[in-house]
Amino acid sequence: MKNFTSFADAGDYKALLKQALEIKTNPYGYQHIGKNKTVGLIFFNPSLRTRLSSVKAAYNLGAQAWVLNAGADSWTLEMADGAVMNGGTQEHIKEAIAVMSQYCDVLGVRTFPTLKDQEADYSEEVFNKILTYATVPVISLESATLHPLQSFADLITVAETKKKERVKVVLTWAPHVRALPQCVPNSFCDWFAEVDWVDFVITHPEGYELDPKFTKGARIEYDQKKALEGADYVQAKNWSSYHDYGQVLSNDPAWMLTPEHMAGTNDAKFLHCLPVRRNVEVSDAILDSPNSLVIQEAGNRVFSMQTVLHELLK
Repeated sequence: MKNFTSFADAGDYKALLKQALEIKTNPYGYQHIGKNKTVGLIFFNPSLRTRLSSVKAAYNLGAQAWVLNAGADSWTLEMADGAVMNGGTQEHIKEAIAVMSQYCDVLGVRTFPTLKDQEADYSEEVFNKILTYATVPVISLESATLHPLQSFADLITVAETKKKERVKVVLTWAPHVRALPQCVPNSFCDWFAEVDWVDFVITHPEGYELDPKFTKGARIEYDQKKALEGADYVQAKNWSSYHDYGQVLSNDPAWMLTPEHMAGTNDAKFLHCLPVRRNVEVSDAILDSPNSLVIQEAGNRVFSMQTVLHELLK
């Protein structure tokens, strides 16, 4: 592993998953890996789980960690190549990332899409600049199109709770009050469509189809009730339109998950990346039920990050 930005970087996902489950049973048993090492974390947008779990994961490995909020804790960064910097930006991303690389052994970066320029977002314009200018391994803490640490944590959660060899996992679109990016669902598809012990189904209203390169191998079902039949795990998430980029085409409240929706499942466990809008995306009754795994799932963000750091630092 040279960098960690997508499922492809996981290599042998079964071996990586096995390592994560071993690390979880003995989180402080690998501190020699991080001794005298520093993990840098730069955030271009707000975070709770990603920030805290990444710091905790570094500490578990015996490493130090620093956190920088770009533009708030630092100079305002210029992204454009060839820019004449006579405006509000004070430091170019070229120097900033090169300098940060001097101050850490691994650099975690969280960027966010504009939801306005699909070409710029889906070419990962900002994140690829960072990969170009960094001289240490880079971990995606979320990018314009993907959130691999979240999906890896989701996989850990399913693997440690499943009761049978093969399971049905459903990703369902949910309503929201804002237009949200496709990073989390793209990444969930990127991972779960490749897992050979998962039957993977995606359900959403027409018009919310994701980029086909991420959904290849998944079954797409527009009838939510039909999609949920026999499900062992249900992941709910909102996203705005990919084809009508960034637009909210529908906000049908009938798609909000309730116990009635889950009645046709195989007593399914519920997943969500958090934060979640209660009684908009999913009802209190689901979130507060014994079948909700959202807190365990969030806890596994530590071990997805710790496993990736282990691979990059060793």
